Amino acid sequence: MDDDIQTVIRMYDRFNARDIDGVLASLTDDVAWANGMDGGHVHGLEAIREYWTRQWAMVSPNVEPVGFSRTADGAIVAEVHQSIRDLDGNPLQGQTHGLKDKTVGHVFHLRAGKVARFDIQDIA
Repeated sequence: MDDDIQTVIRMYDRFNARDIDGVLASLTDDVAWANGMDGGHVHGLEAIREYWTRQWAMVSPNVEPVGFSRTADGAIVAEVHQSIRDLDGNPLQGQTHGLKDKTVGHVFHLRAGKVARFDIQDIA
């Protein structure tokens, strides 16, 4: 498995452990990160820190990669199962805050070994 995919796998591990600094270390300073709760993108490391802090105060997401592929332009697509729970660990029913349990595609564009852009796509 190549180094870029290993970087992405470590990011999921750190995200699921709620280690913000561990994830941010793998991102460029000017990163654009998809906002799965509100839409659009969050820009920069501190904005992402604030986004995750707010998200984790409302819900407890867990994302597990189940496969990886590459796009024609070299981006990594991680097929992930996301599981969203309330703060007591109970599965959320239906859709809350734009999030729900499902399998989605996470698209990572890397620059010099760090994530410069992250997008979310539906998987058919």
